[in-house]
Amino acid sequence: MLFKPDSRDDEKSSAPRKRSLVSRLLGRMVSLLITLVILGGLGYLGWLAFQPKQNGGGGRGAGARPDLPVPVLAATPQVRDVPVYLDGVGSVKALNTVTVRSQVDGKLLKVNFVEGQDVKKDDVLGEIDPAIYQAQYDQAVAKKAQDVALLTNQKLDLTRYEQLAASNAGSKQQADTQRALVAQQEALIKADQAAIDNTGATLGYTKIVAPISGRAGLRQVDQGNIIHASDTTGLVILTQLQPIAVWFSLPQQQIMRVNAAAAKGQLAIDVFGNDGVTVIDTGKLTGIDNQVDPTTGTLKLKAELPNASYQLWPGQFVNVRLKVETLPQAIVVPTSAVQRGPAGTFSYVIGEDSTVTAKPVTVTQQNEHEAVIASGLTTSDRVVTTGFANLADGSKVVVGKDDGPPAADLAPRKRGRTPDGKRGAQGEGQSKDQGKDQGKDAKQDGQGGEHRGRRDHSEGDPKGQTGPAPAPAAGGEQSGGAPKAQP
Repeated sequence: MLFKPDSRDDEKSSAPRKRSLVSRLLGRMVSLLITLVILGGLGYLGWLAFQPKQNGGGGRGAGARPDLPVPVLAATPQVRDVPVYLDGVGSVKALNTVTVRSQVDGKLLKVNFVEGQDVKKDDVLGEIDPAIYQAQYDQAVAKKAQDVALLTNQKLDLTRYEQLAASNAGSKQQADTQRALVAQQEALIKADQAAIDNTGATLGYTKIVAPISGRAGLRQVDQGNIIHASDTTGLVILTQLQPIAVWFSLPQQQIMRVNAAAAKGQLAIDVFGNDGVTVIDTGKLTGIDNQVDPTTGTLKLKAELPNASYQLWPGQFVNVRLKVETLPQAIVVPTSAVQRGPAGTFSYVIGEDSTVTAKPVTVTQQNEHEAVIASGLTTSDRVVTTGFANLADGSKVVVGKDDGPPAADLAPRKRGRTPDGKRGAQGEGQSKDQGKDQGKDAKQDGQGGEHRGRRDHSEGDPKGQTGPAPAPAAGGEQSGGAPKAQP
């Protein structure tokens, strides 16, 4: 018997297949949409990364207007005598250091100094019990007196024997023997005198005296102790602080230069304080070592300084500089005016039409403040010292005034808006008709003084055009030295 399939069963079996097909189509659409969103985001990021490269060519910052003058600061080269220094690191040492020890054994009866006291030469620092040494001295004196009395008697006998021998009443041999006894007694008296001097010196050693003038350190032995001549610690250590010595080292490459300068005359040396800038004392070079230290490749030198205010102390590490020569009538510019490029050092020179030209220069010496120029500049030139970020050869510049010390912002300033709702500031002499152009804020970088351009894009809201930065007022310059455009 044949059965006709029911249509309702067919509908029930086809419904799940339709739903699975729809879910697969929706999944594919969602995956395609996510892929498109990701690709669009990557494309947008790539466009943002490529945008600064298009605007930053030609050595200028992003968004920089080539037709606007670059704000800079300038300086004029000066002519003056420039001293040449060699810098080194050294340590302070006492000019003389003495460990005061006892020269005899005995009990320490008195200590006549205070720790840290300034003492003079031959001041009595301590006293040892002198009883034993006084007795030895008295004994030597008595022995000499005994021998002197005996010598007096022998001389009288010699006179008598010589008179008898002259009249042939006595033997000449007896007179000669007596003469020899007198000579022996005179020699004995000389020995007695030497013994007196010896015991007298030993007695004097019971008073411990200062061999030099200087400052006493901490006491090593207390009163009442038995001290010995063989003790290594001693009673106290004396150091001579005025004048004082400084030992420092220079590289072995400077040996010839130092020797040549020392042959011409006395060399001056300056010692810096803890800040590394202030010169606290000035002295003279007194000695150069006769060999180079092979472990460090340096040469030791010794200088002597008056140390009038006791600012130098033994054991202290200090920075020193040795003046070896003076460059007469040298051309000097600020160090910031000297730039370095692939071809060497150069400076931007401002022409009469406010256009800068890069000129190669030769630098003789340079420090953190000034550079000595051997060739390339004259005293009639004006060189750029600040504002190199947007500067190139042939650029137009506007020279500002450095009226005051640099003042750094403690925090970023809040950006404000003009009364007409436009962000930025109008430059001096700049027309407001340029409001249809893209806006640009000149923002000064606190470290490098670089100006970075930033453009704001919005539809239907034209931005005001920021003009060239005005000359910086007093206090309007960052610590980097570049003029700052105030918001």
